[in-house]
Amino acid sequence: MSGSVPPSSIAAFVAGYENDRTLRGWRCGACGAVTATWGLACSRCGAQRLEGTRLEPTGTIVAGTVVAVASDEFVNDAPYGYVLVDVDGGGRLSGWVPGVREAREIRAGRRVRFRPSYKPGIQFELLEPGP
Repeated sequence: MSGSVPPSSIAAFVAGYENDRTLRGWRCGACGAVTATWGLACSRCGAQRLEGTRLEPTGTIVAGTVVAVASDEFVNDAPYGYVLVDVDGGGRLSGWVPGVREAREIRAGRRVRFRPSYKPGIQFELLEPGP
């Protein structure tokens, strides 16, 4: 539908984890799908009935890599892990994990928790002991 208004803005999403220290996403009022990706319509059913929702702070790593050469904002944190996380209850987010030196530390299936930080981006911490 032309001219529809999104339920929230990307700025509000970022403010959520930076200021409110919560992860926000959207739930489809038609099919119940949960996403962390901002949009105008549900990616599953196409309905334009997205409602803001709070995402769970825990999840499971789907994929990850180690960043050894970082941008200026993270130069003192390198190396660190950059991960893709399936959030418990729905949604998928990317973020970073400080202190990671080897890819095996952020293997698929490993559990993480959102950790609010003064650093930019979504920061996670590893929940169980390392490899």
